[in-house]
Amino acid sequence: MKGYVTVGTNNLIRSATFYEALFEELGFSRQREVPGRAVYFGTKDDVQLVVITPADGQPATAGNGTMIALKVDSQEQVQRLHARAIDLGAMDDGAPGPRGSDTFYGAYFRDPDGNKITFYLR
Repeated sequence: MKGYVTVGTNNLIRSATFYEALFEELGFSRQREVPGRAVYFGTKDDVQLVVITPADGQPATAGNGTMIALKVDSQEQVQRLHARAIDLGAMDDGAPGPRGSDTFYGAYFRDPDGNKITFYLR
């Protein structure tokens, strides 16, 4: 039932540049922008992620217990995307590997604003 996911940022240019480079492999690109406010990423048919400055004007913060999970096609893709995120300045929050069962493989990182993201395969 997911429509799209938003992550807050205090530096829209930095975050948009981070996600643009990270999402190249997934075929996501900038779909549209609201200057100084939001950048929309996805395919030409579907927005997947919006990087946005908070509407209330307060600083963006990473949610405690909040995580965005992005499903990919292979363990190798999990590994590549996690490594790419780290190369782009993300903080490692869990190296690629199995988690909790034989059917879940994932890797975790925090984007430049501290938002927790995982690439996974089930």
